[in-house]
Amino acid sequence: MEILIVGGGYVGMYTARRLERLLRPGEATVTVVDPRGYMTYQPFLAEAAAGSVEPRHVIAPLPEVLRHTRVLTGKIVSIDHAGRLATFAPACGPERVLRYDALVMAAGSVSRVQPVEGLADCGAGFKTIGEAVHLRNHVLGQLAVAASAGDPAIRAAALTFVVVGGGFAGIEALAELQGLADEAVRFHPALNPGELRWVLVEATGRILPELDERLGQWTLRALLRRGADVRLHTRLASAAHRTVVLDDGTKMAAGTLVWAAGARPSPLGAAAGLPVDKAGRIKVSADLAVTGVPGVFAAGDIAAVPDLSRPGELCAPNAQHALRQGKLLARNIVAFGRGDQLKPYRHAYAGSVAGLGHHQGVAQVYQIRLTGFAGWLAHRAYHLLWVPTLSRKARVLADWTLALFFRRDTAQLTSLEHPADDFRAAFRDA
Repeated sequence: MEILIVGGGYVGMYTARRLERLLRPGEATVTVVDPRGYMTYQPFLAEAAAGSVEPRHVIAPLPEVLRHTRVLTGKIVSIDHAGRLATFAPACGPERVLRYDALVMAAGSVSRVQPVEGLADCGAGFKTIGEAVHLRNHVLGQLAVAASAGDPAIRAAALTFVVVGGGFAGIEALAELQGLADEAVRFHPALNPGELRWVLVEATGRILPELDERLGQWTLRALLRRGADVRLHTRLASAAHRTVVLDDGTKMAAGTLVWAAGARPSPLGAAAGLPVDKAGRIKVSADLAVTGVPGVFAAGDIAAVPDLSRPGELCAPNAQHALRQGKLLARNIVAFGRGDQLKPYRHAYAGSVAGLGHHQGVAQVYQIRLTGFAGWLAHRAYHLLWVPTLSRKARVLADWTLALFFRRDTAQLTSLEHPADDFRAAFRDA
């Protein structure tokens, strides 16, 4: 049996990893196709951006984790379900066709953007490790710009940081980057920490809607105590010419604009001709099999998985469900190949955690609510448990241990994003 997994994120990696344990020798060949070739543990993106965790420790290279799986770096550009064929475009070279008996759609989600003027030119996303590293370098670079600028307007713009989105990604990005800036500004005697301006823009009336409202209110008060300017019921109207305009009439020149206003399912499901709902999620039954398409499965952010613990609702698009769905999916694929009955996905919501930097966090574990230092410890303990591979767990733990004894590393490596610039300049100057 040929098993093709499209996407190497939570669902893709954990499905393949479990298949390696469940399949008998020679029973099937498993292939994972992913554009990057590694799985990103997204809950640690904010800590990677802030320098609390080394960025390389936040990702798990698929060939390293999946020793008995064929890993192809590239994209699936088309799928023929009738012939069970998929067209694969590698990172380099001509396209070729892959055959499959069982197909897993695990392409996850992409940033949900809006047609806001200037956003594509001066905004930065917060969904990949590359974006996290870019934001770290950018924030540190803006402090250097402000410390070196003679023009007060340039200085003020460089020290203005705007984050759009009050969910987990936006809150953690603002909180952790603010912690990084608070630490780095100490090394710029020309700057006054009070000059730094942090603005959070949220379209709804609350932040962290995934958590109990009381935890969201506690988080809001914590951000306000740190001096953050939180704008609820507010939207980004324009970002043209690096001037942030809000729909409440506020205008501000901002050197940093982070877009963390949610995600949407990967468009690959609809492009592949699979049945999708209004949100673009692939329609699946409780056993994660795609409705009306034999041999095709989907899970995670790209799929509309029924939540059996809350009849009539769908599973939330979060890492907690994706990890567990991936493991069940592997068992169901094996059952499909052997002609056995598939099992439904059933998992009640266990809670969520969020890190807020400065040794603070919030956590909701079933009916238990934690805030402050206890919430921060719960956040770290929970995510350390789910970091893939023992090696990655040890590296992350080592990063945290070193942080207890040494100040945060504030080295700015913007040149890494354009490594060829100096070499090309040498030719121009020759």
